[in-house]
Amino acid sequence: MNQLQETIPQYLEFCRYQKRLDEKTLKAYRIDLRQFVEQVNAGRALEVSEISKEVLEAYIGMLHRGFKPKTVKRKIASLKAFFHYLEYKDMIVTNPFNRMRVKFREPVILPKTIPLSTVEHFLVIMYREYAETTTAFRKQNTLRDIAVIELLFATGMRISELCALKPEDVNLQERTILIYGKGAKERRIQIGSEAVADILEKYQWEYHEEMKKSNRFFVNQSGAPVSDQAIRRMINRYSQLAGIELHITPHMFRHTFATCLMEEDVDIRYIQEMLGHSSINITQIYTHVTMAKQRDILTTKHPRQKFRV
Repeated sequence: MNQLQETIPQYLEFCRYQKRLDEKTLKAYRIDLRQFVEQVNAGRALEVSEISKEVLEAYIGMLHRGFKPKTVKRKIASLKAFFHYLEYKDMIVTNPFNRMRVKFREPVILPKTIPLSTVEHFLVIMYREYAETTTAFRKQNTLRDIAVIELLFATGMRISELCALKPEDVNLQERTILIYGKGAKERRIQIGSEAVADILEKYQWEYHEEMKKSNRFFVNQSGAPVSDQAIRRMINRYSQLAGIELHITPHMFRHTFATCLMEEDVDIRYIQEMLGHSSINITQIYTHVTMAKQRDILTTKHPRQKFRV
């Protein structure tokens, strides 16, 4: 007999070493499964074979009452993956999810982007800071900050992917970046801008000793890897310096990258590949953004608005 609670550590080990999932995904699974166990084990410790379709339906109903649709969708996905593992390991005869149809409408939330004029102003302020600063310490820090923002906007990579870059992942001779995305999937993306390649070369030369210490491409002056929180604080600082009221996050550079390419009529499958999306359905969210842009243009720019009929 297999108690539900006892199978979860085994499953998480399987996810770590067999499926090679990243730490953020493992953390989400751990939280979702712990919540499930606490809810269904409220009376007594259940065996995995006792989790029926009715138990799952009651739990999903509880999720809908307490969480937003996107969160519910993720928690259900965590459970489905777990029960697929139980079935794979012959811990259950029948997967209760096989007898369920879990469908609900998830509201489309358009990704938040940064106006291109704001991105340009942000970079202008950073380069001005780099040119005008008088201390070597501040100049070196600003150089790294510029390299971070330029690479985020030039490639559309996730902040977690940027922080995980190793020196050998960045090939400035061929101008390519090897990115390890979700699910340990690799993709290679080209640096298309001469200016971005130049700033990365300057940064690489300036920080090559610190990179050796941490085996990370983006580091601080002590040789420690740069964290995503440090990058968020850096973005906030330059936003204030530039007088930008919009709250900018690292992920907004990714959204802006994808939306701009979509508006330039780049094939959605190329964008999917560059973003590292497992399904084109995820990438299609950007078609909603371009439709919103189209609506704005036709509402404000079409000559029919000026007719006096």
